[in-house]
Amino acid sequence: MIALDIASLKAGYDNGTLTPQAVLEEIYARIAERGERPVWISLVPKETALAKLAAAPKGSLWGIPFAVKDNIDVAGMPTTAGCPDFAYKATRSATVVELLEAQGAILVGKTNLDQFATGLVGVRSPYGICSSVFSVDHVSGGSSSGSGVAVAAGLVSFSLGTDTAGSGRVPAAFNNIVGLKPSKGLISNRGLVPACRSLDCISIFAGTCADALAVLAVAGSYDAEDGFSRAAPAAAVATAWPKGFRFGVPKGELEFFGDTQARDLYLAAVERLQGLGGTKVDIDFTAFAQCAQLLYSGPWVAERLAAIQDFAREKPGSIHEVVRGIIVGADTISAVSAFDGFYKLADLTRAAEAQWAKMDVMLLPTTGTTYRIDEVLADPVKLNSNLGTYTNFVNLMDLCGTAIPAGFRDNGLPFGVTLLGRAFQDGAVASLADRLHRSLDDATIGGTGQRLEQTLEIQIKPQPNRALVAVVGAHLAGQPLHGQLQDRNARLVGTTRTAPGYSFYALDTQPAKPGLVYDGQGVGGIEVEIYELDFEAFGSFVALIPPPLGIGSLKLADGSWVQGFTCEAHAVKGARDITAFGGWRAYLAKG
Repeated sequence: MIALDIASLKAGYDNGTLTPQAVLEEIYARIAERGERPVWISLVPKETALAKLAAAPKGSLWGIPFAVKDNIDVAGMPTTAGCPDFAYKATRSATVVELLEAQGAILVGKTNLDQFATGLVGVRSPYGICSSVFSVDHVSGGSSSGSGVAVAAGLVSFSLGTDTAGSGRVPAAFNNIVGLKPSKGLISNRGLVPACRSLDCISIFAGTCADALAVLAVAGSYDAEDGFSRAAPAAAVATAWPKGFRFGVPKGELEFFGDTQARDLYLAAVERLQGLGGTKVDIDFTAFAQCAQLLYSGPWVAERLAAIQDFAREKPGSIHEVVRGIIVGADTISAVSAFDGFYKLADLTRAAEAQWAKMDVMLLPTTGTTYRIDEVLADPVKLNSNLGTYTNFVNLMDLCGTAIPAGFRDNGLPFGVTLLGRAFQDGAVASLADRLHRSLDDATIGGTGQRLEQTLEIQIKPQPNRALVAVVGAHLAGQPLHGQLQDRNARLVGTTRTAPGYSFYALDTQPAKPGLVYDGQGVGGIEVEIYELDFEAFGSFVALIPPPLGIGSLKLADGSWVQGFTCEAHAVKGARDITAFGGWRAYLAKG
């Protein structure tokens, strides 16, 4: 069976053991064996896909098969948004599809969804009900149901979903895959049938965080044709995390709706993140929880009506009963109510700032539980709402997130967690999520059986035309002067040690700082963090450094050289030699 992760396909293409044609042939055979419905609403004919492959540019995604949710336009194909009477034939592809195809990615088809992207369950579609790849009786998650299942079932390498309330994360949790919900505006929404235009994000499903981030690197591009597009060229860049990074966990008992095994798996994820060097911080989740309630009880429901108001008024009977009940009823929401909602959101977002000051990233269950399809059909609104407990606030508060698998219950159903960060920290959050995902024992991808350890992890690489600087003391993450790096958007590339021969001293300064001197005496090396800055930021950073410290060339343990903190030799006379501690943090902890 051909493994569809991007790195494996690229390696096969490069060494000649695979061809994109053979991959497409196998994919279409898998789809034929499984059947088109309910995963697919429309397929690209195999002959057309092969013809597109023959003409495809040999870019970074050449020969990589993908799918898109059927509220995203593809030229020449119908866009249904899960509603046959709403369907139209697109004359131009969405910007994100154009970008992916310009790098050689090959579209296989358009996938099923909760109608008009309204729902987290995947049961609100006339094209059939998708189920989890692990149980025909349990929901797949929505609204991006088909996109999640297409990846989990090994039918494509990656897929595009959308995420307004959690639709790019819940299907990932229920199908043992990765769901990357980017910062708002990072991926253009031109060519997307909106749910809530001010909140919508086109999202990415993949088997690994590395694949999701590779797709984001292509898809995340400023688009002048989208009024909500935002430029953030470095957002998708992978970032290392320092020791002691702070991750927020809501204090008190979280709501798992009686699913004790989900609770246990979440607590295990907390322990694993601590094992990766993280410091757990208890946070007050109140503002986030109250914000989550705004999405469907506040004026943003009216934005869903604004997206399809003419169709909803002319053909209300064509809309799924549950979706109609949510959207059409929004006609009574007044402009006054809308402004009240905006004010409430601003107050809650401000309140949340106090919690973000305590943490670098937040770790949450993606959902508190999962449900059988018959349960959701019997109680469609309440159970759907339960699934949004830890997802609904994210876009309202302008956060980014990566959802990853976090183990299985005894009944074989998967559970997932999500790491959340501030806007445009997408690459950093995905990098940490990759480490947390890979800390799972015997992790596999979706329902394919492919082992995660056989795939490529996210690579932290220096970017071109940027300066590197090694810090050893008060500028380390969590130390008093680290803000000088943060203010300059410095990116952590990695943590390492100097080569032997450096001695390390505790200086008498405020704040406390060490002095690093090369004298050929020290053994074992001194711990350093390597940061990357643009040249202007590097210059302004160096200008802040007072004597006796300065920036000079440091030799690292691997033999390479980098600019870093050094100290004038006269300043260490009489200072305490702390070389034996091997680093500033160890000295502060034990010295």
